[in-house]
Amino acid sequence: MPAPIIIAEIGCNHKGEMDIAHDMIKLLGAFPIINKNSYINVVKFQKRTNKELLTPQEYNAPHPVPTNSYGGTYGEHREFLEFSVAQHQQLKQWCEENNLVYSSSVWDLTAAKEIASLKPKLIKVPSASNLDFRMLEYLRDNYQGEIHISLGMTTHKEECEIVKFFEQKNRLKDLVLYACTSGYPVEFEDICLNEIVRLKNKYGDKVKGIGFSGHHLGIAVDVAALALGASYFERHFTLNRTWKGTDHAASLEPQGLQKLARDLRHSELALRYKSSEILDVEEKQRKKLKRARYGSVDVKQQR
Repeated sequence: MPAPIIIAEIGCNHKGEMDIAHDMIKLLGAFPIINKNSYINVVKFQKRTNKELLTPQEYNAPHPVPTNSYGGTYGEHREFLEFSVAQHQQLKQWCEENNLVYSSSVWDLTAAKEIASLKPKLIKVPSASNLDFRMLEYLRDNYQGEIHISLGMTTHKEECEIVKFFEQKNRLKDLVLYACTSGYPVEFEDICLNEIVRLKNKYGDKVKGIGFSGHHLGIAVDVAALALGASYFERHFTLNRTWKGTDHAASLEPQGLQKLARDLRHSELALRYKSSEILDVEEKQRKKLKRARYGSVDVKQQR
């Protein structure tokens, strides 16, 4: 089993401040120093072209949860949290300085073109935008890195259309599909981990990998996702779950994310068959503890 790839999604949890984003990157980069089994592979942000993505009505409407808003309208709120391409270039540089892989979700065609110009290793398509085939076509035909796609709010028919679209240009081996429930946070009964099994059975031999994008509380179910076959794990990351914003409540703080990474690494080491019927670590104990079927005889003769 390959080591799990762990993606810390900062998203918009930086509150529109580059200094906070920089602090979060440095903290994530320090995880390997704290605990060699708790390192993070990828840091992910978001890029949106708000006047392209939103209708005028959506742009000028009030935020649906005013206490989470950073502006007088939803559009102003989104603009406040948005980083420019130049700022994303800086974020990428900071990630590389801290031995991390930079990535971003892209929500629209312009954002996809802008982030692709930075040549990141991977680009994420969120559940909300996975049927924007103009954007998918641009990424499929012009971007050479990995394309990761979340499948929240997506029917099985739509899911097949997405896969076939990438298959047309032989891009499936660059495609990672994520089981996902789009809720913030998601109740445990709505996580539906067996979707990982379904995706793995249907597409596992075709695509690069199957992932799990979680918006739940805690870290227990991520280990179950690993056991069911997920190899990519995306969780939102924040410095403070009480900060203003939609995603903070469903995010992990530094200690929680570090524990998640540790538990996934340890579980990955444990998820394997025995390399021999009696492991080396068992030989000494076998000599000391093993009892023969018919009394006290040399158990070595029974092997």
